[in-house]
Amino acid sequence: MTLIVNILFIMAIFSYTIFTLTKFLKKSKAGKCTSCGIKDGCHTGEK
Repeated sequence: MTLIVNILFIMAIFSYTIFTLTKFLKKSKAGKCTSCGIKDGCHTGEK
């Protein structure tokens, strides 16, 4: 029983790590302004 719980716990950690790394890599490829959360209200690109 504890083996199953440990395997599920390790799978949850591994899945979250893959999810976080994937999200980070997608944002880093998109560039600085594209990945920003306030890109619609930002005025830095209008210079």
